[in-house]
Amino acid sequence: MEQWKKHKGFIIVTSLITIIPMMAGIILWNKLPDSMATHFYFDNTPNGWSSKLFSVFGLPLFILGAHLFCAFFTSADPKRQGISDKLFKLTLLICPAVSLICGIQIYSYALHMNLNVLFAAKLFLGAVFLLAGNYMPKCRQNYTVGIKLPWTLADPENWNHTHRLAGWIWILSGLLLIASTILNIGNIWSFSVIVAAAAVIPAVYSFIYYIRHK
Repeated sequence: MEQWKKHKGFIIVTSLITIIPMMAGIILWNKLPDSMATHFYFDNTPNGWSSKLFSVFGLPLFILGAHLFCAFFTSADPKRQGISDKLFKLTLLICPAVSLICGIQIYSYALHMNLNVLFAAKLFLGAVFLLAGNYMPKCRQNYTVGIKLPWTLADPENWNHTHRLAGWIWILSGLLLIASTILNIGNIWSFSVIVAAAAVIPAVYSFIYYIRHK
């Protein structure tokens, strides 16, 4: 648990950021409807609703639980020395960012504010791919961060080659996601293809590497 102790302050700050939507919901409580849209299509049209209680308290607390879960198990990884401090912090920024984006999306719609929050969400995902791709080649074997497949975990060389390739693919994917969002081109299918390719191509490459070198 060295990383937990080393980054305790960062974990506390990111945890507080994660529950900002809950605090905002308490302040806005009397202005919020009893039923709130909590799930949206890519065109900002709602397709799922929840109670005000769950929207204000349940969702942020659920994300906080996921955040602490990630922090704890990443810190407890037997091969945690393979996870750099920057990659560890990047991992811990994901849940707070998701919580903020979800909170703004839910409250802005409930209060009839015309905000295109999904635009920011797409940019955020693109930025995550871009930053993660930069750190992928520097990530060494571990059980919680990276492309964790039987053959990457069994062979350091397979892990290293796979993550070098994944780094370039994730950077390219991040650039494509950001560019398509800013230029407002593509749709849910092209978006899904980019994300799927970023996951599938390194996995297939890793398996081929395993077959050729076993």
